Amino acid sequence: MTDQVTNEVAQDEAGPQFSLQRIYVRDLSFEAPKSPAIFRQEWTPTVGLDLNTRQKPLEGDFYEVVLTLSVTVKNGEEVAFIAEVQQAGIFMIKGLDAGSMSHTLGAFCPNILFPYARETLDSLVTRGSFPALMLAPVNFDALYAQELQRIQESGEAQ
Repeated sequence: MTDQVTNEVAQDEAGPQFSLQRIYVRDLSFEAPKSPAIFRQEWTPTVGLDLNTRQKPLEGDFYEVVLTLSVTVKNGEEVAFIAEVQQAGIFMIKGLDAGSMSHTLGAFCPNILFPYARETLDSLVTRGSFPALMLAPVNFDALYAQELQRIQESGEAQ
């Protein structure tokens, strides 16, 4: 009986492991080039969102993943504000094959970071005296799949 429990513990320790170590803001910026004149205009905004992720290995089984959200909001033809956040996290990941590791770093981790980045942007925008900016959820699995397909079609190395 003791041997069976010991073997089960050893198998659990040898399996895949994932843990979130830290979430933090790596960089943050806000610019409202037409303030205060923009506040006197009728508010008919258009929102442009650029999204990017990057990851780098740290020591051992630790990885930093950075999700960058850049938002440009125009009122008519004028830029009302530009806001950007780099939301980062440190993750301990081990025991995954190359495909699973790529998916975890490229989709799973950014999915964890997105709500934090969205809240940071919303807070930043309202502090600039603009209406709340509530970004819609993002399907990082679909974006990851699109990027894999683009890489395969172009013949790039992963």
